[in-house]
Amino acid sequence: MPGKSVLVLNGPNLNMLGVREPDKYGTATLQDVETLCRKTAETHGLTVDCRQSNDEGELISWIQAARTTHAAILINAGGYSHTSIALLDALTLSGLPVAEVHLTNIHAREEFRHNSLISRAAKAVICGCGVDGYGYAMQTLAKLLQ
Repeated sequence: MPGKSVLVLNGPNLNMLGVREPDKYGTATLQDVETLCRKTAETHGLTVDCRQSNDEGELISWIQAARTTHAAILINAGGYSHTSIALLDALTLSGLPVAEVHLTNIHAREEFRHNSLISRAAKAVICGCGVDGYGYAMQTLAKLLQ
């Protein structure tokens, strides 16, 4: 497993963590999320490549490229989770193990957030655990990659 890289993708508005609705999303920043991912990955002999985009097409391009450069994908697609068949198709096409993260419990929120289209491509879906969910997702991917 040493040397295996996990692509960590964060979608729209996640660059605003710590500022956007802290009562829902907490006060941790995207930098805090990336630090947690790196530390957790390191304990499992993995490396991470963290990226964030508000652009669906850019996320898709990164997922397509990951097929030959990464061992797994950890993704919080934000609002695209509930709308993007294109992201689902890219994640499926990648053939990589995918862990999906949501900071909040999407099932306890507005009805339109209850269904995540990209969950169909995920080996694990973690929601409602706040930033800690990223660490749990990384641990899960590490087990899958053993």
